[in-house]
Amino acid sequence: MGDSTALPFLPGNTFTDPAKVNFHRAQTMTYKNGFAIPKTGPIAGLTEAEIDELANLQPSLTYGKAKPEPPQDFVPAHVAFDKKVLLFNAYFKQTLNESDKEYYRVRPVKIYYYLEDDSISVVEPIVENSGIPQGKLIKRQRLPKNDQGEHWLWKDLNVGNDVIFYGKTFHIYDCNTYTKDFMCSEGIMLNAPEACPSDPYTLSRKEPQHSYVTPPTFDKLKQFIDLDRQVLRFSAVWTIGTTCLER
Repeated sequence: MGDSTALPFLPGNTFTDPAKVNFHRAQTMTYKNGFAIPKTGPIAGLTEAEIDELANLQPSLTYGKAKPEPPQDFVPAHVAFDKKVLLFNAYFKQTLNESDKEYYRVRPVKIYYYLEDDSISVVEPIVENSGIPQGKLIKRQRLPKNDQGEHWLWKDLNVGNDVIFYGKTFHIYDCNTYTKDFMCSEGIMLNAPEACPSDPYTLSRKEPQHSYVTPPTFDKLKQFIDLDRQVLRFSAVWTIGTTCLER
């Protein structure tokens, strides 16, 4: 009906054509000699692009809507990250004011980050007969990052960065393979590893002490060879005097 286009497209304002008697759909197949073959002409209502799209369409489901995937079971952090620890190699410089032979010491440490509860511990490897207290410097706990209540997280740790734990600055110079793989899986690119600087005092102890000994000018071997079979002979007279018995 021509006058139906003037009405707004609302429920109850649309009308159907009562004179329409043919409700069939256009067929894409025809029969020739008893065999079904596709029609060569264009299909009514479809363009060439739509026909190509339908030809390449591979639907995954035939009937009904896709069923939503079942929700995954909730896994707590202490189970998902159990025994998963990140290891960073770091060092800090200890200033020495009471020694005239050294100004600072380089003390290497290991920073352990526990993923299950975001806790951190700092351990210094024990060196035998070092004379300084070593071992666990900071026990396992969540370390504060600032005065706003934030804590250090694994996203804040990277090779080449400085971290401050309770006023002491630690410089991270390397990490282990598991830490590198975990950081890459989370989209964090680690910086290139660095070399740990040497401790000046430790190097001075390994160097041999300088000895200042002046070699003698008299050579005993040379004297033995040059003066071989040379003997000095002296003539003397022995005078026997009066003894106490003769008195």
